[in-house]
Amino acid sequence: MKIVAISGSFHVNGNTRRLIDEALKELAAQGIETESISLGEHPIAPCLGHEDCGTLKACRIKDDATGIIKKYNDADAVILGTPVYFLDVTAQMKAFIDRNFFTFTHEGIKKAKIAGLIAIGGSAGAEATINTLKAFTFLPKEDVFIVTGYTRDGDIKDLPELLQLAREMGKKMAARLTGK
Repeated sequence: MKIVAISGSFHVNGNTRRLIDEALKELAAQGIETESISLGEHPIAPCLGHEDCGTLKACRIKDDATGIIKKYNDADAVILGTPVYFLDVTAQMKAFIDRNFFTFTHEGIKKAKIAGLIAIGGSAGAEATINTLKAFTFLPKEDVFIVTGYTRDGDIKDLPELLQLAREMGKKMAARLTGK
């Protein structure tokens, strides 16, 4: 079993990554293989909206998105995490979401049956951000685990309740994956 976590933040050691890492620790403790991908470390161009996308054998854009999308589609479960930027997902996460259109036009199958969603903001927009991520997963609400919160000072370490919620999300996802 494998879970892939995708962070839409440029901050490799930021709040979003910290929450993702807390969830992944719980999954790994149950023997589940984990991989964490930070979109900010990869060149991912936005979708160009090719009108003939469905007829192409491969996406015309040559960057890291293709490999990340394959890992995302092959995972047994996924975690999507993003900071809230102007009341929604970051540009990196939006580009990733949009680039998945090629998969949809080619009847691509996502293996994941459950998802963890994380959105952390400064003061507003976490709910809208979660709605964007939830819509992208195409999973029923009972198969989606959510952590949201706000930190005005910019440091999640001062909010142990959010770190605990991320750990609990990881435990719940592990239980669903392992049947324990």
